[in-house]
Amino acid sequence: MLSIWLFLIGFGMAIIGFMYIILYLNYLSIGYSFIDYIKIIFTNGECLLAIIGLIIIYFVIGKER
Repeated sequence: MLSIWLFLIGFGMAIIGFMYIILYLNYLSIGYSFIDYIKIIFTNGECLLAIIGLIIIYFVIGKER
């Protein structure tokens, strides 16, 4: 039962993180370079939720196998 909750938490964190990554794509249309976009992604905490969520999902699925 704990693994289901951890999976859902990781999935939610990944969705929120990827949502912000997609939203920050708008910076490219107003003149930011791709390097600036990458810097923004790695410095904002909400974008790092995507990586943390994927790590949680990976460990939960790996534990079940």
